[in-house]
Amino acid sequence: MRISIFPLPGAILFPGLQLPLHIFEPRYRAMIKDALARDRRIGMIQPQRPEEGAPLFTIGCLGRIGEVEALDDGSFNIVLEGEARFHILREIDAATPFRQIEGELLPAEGEVALSPVERASFEREARRFADSQGYAVDWEAVTRLDDQSLIDGVSQIAPFDAAAKQALLEAPGLAERCELLVQLMQFFGKRDSDDGRVTLQ
Repeated sequence: MRISIFPLPGAILFPGLQLPLHIFEPRYRAMIKDALARDRRIGMIQPQRPEEGAPLFTIGCLGRIGEVEALDDGSFNIVLEGEARFHILREIDAATPFRQIEGELLPAEGEVALSPVERASFEREARRFADSQGYAVDWEAVTRLDDQSLIDGVSQIAPFDAAAKQALLEAPGLAERCELLVQLMQFFGKRDSDDGRVTLQ
């Protein structure tokens, strides 16, 4: 299938989750107008480098434009609703100002759940990470989330670098993504005791 893409470093989307976006560049305004006139779908994917025309990672997520707010300056506020991950087959030499690819949708992960031990280990590490980073978290609300919403939601918003976020998106299943998240929180959560900055040792 042909997919119009929005390459954005550090931003990933998971099926079943939402991503609010402010669209202001002229080419991406054109992309939103085009999508709204067709099937309301665009693909979120990360470039491998934060520069114009950079190669793309091979896995992204198709999203459907839900809420739309057209602003007076021509920009848009949208909420993108994740539908399915996709794999890039090739980039299309398109005449549009925005990039397009030929992609295939990946099968859904299906009904999956963590073991009680995996869930407890994740929540324990998440509390440590949130405390070390100074984040305020409603832990009561967290405990009410199902496993998929919790793991994918944290993967989507976690303050990791582009390569780490891409690895989370590409993880083959929920248990693998959970395990990787725990490792990343341990890695990025180490702090230099002298100045409070995150260290990568």
